[in-house]
Amino acid sequence: MRLEELNWMDVENYLKTDNRIMVVLGACEQHAYLSLLTDVKIPMALADAASQESGVLVGPPVNFGVSPYFMNYPGTISLRVNTLLDVVEDYLTSLYQHGFRRILILNGHGGNEPARGRISEICNRYDDLNVIWYSWWTSHSVEQVAVGHQLKPNHANWLEAFPFVRVAELPEKPKTPPHYQGLMGAKQMRTVFGDGSFGGEYVVSDEIMNELFYAAYEDVLHYLKFE
Repeated sequence: MRLEELNWMDVENYLKTDNRIMVVLGACEQHAYLSLLTDVKIPMALADAASQESGVLVGPPVNFGVSPYFMNYPGTISLRVNTLLDVVEDYLTSLYQHGFRRILILNGHGGNEPARGRISEICNRYDDLNVIWYSWWTSHSVEQVAVGHQLKPNHANWLEAFPFVRVAELPEKPKTPPHYQGLMGAKQMRTVFGDGSFGGEYVVSDEIMNELFYAAYEDVLHYLKFE
């Protein structure tokens, strides 16, 4: 159940019995042969699946994140860090004003990590606000799937290549991860990483991807209990 499918009266009625909501933070950035909105589509799929099971409302996703290092790849749209922090603060305080008290952040993009500090400040401001931050690809459950299949997760490789984010044919031959050190600007980033994948297998079986998705889905359902 998505907020966009309701009117304000529906939300008011929802809040009479439940004060939980899921919020997706994503990005619009290069993912090699995958969708530019991969970092939105994956957590939104998890949110929709968990909502169907739990009945918890899903808020509109934040489609843009902090991605300055990919700005030499056309299609990438990057926010300044301060812009993202302000958007997140305004989003959460709006939800709080309406009565939402338990918010599960489903983060799809590593560049959004600075928002965690701002969220902590908001929680200090409102003692009855409970916010959980979940970045699916960093979870132990997902790591166990990768280790179990002897696969190394990386940006724009098999880890993110769910069928619903594939927008082109994926190379069958694995990519050797490039060697690099330190921070890089956008121009150097494209020179080093070429097609945008950070290396490893581009695609694996649907069975493995289903196992991966289910592991993250189970995590989301667990966190929605807000124990």
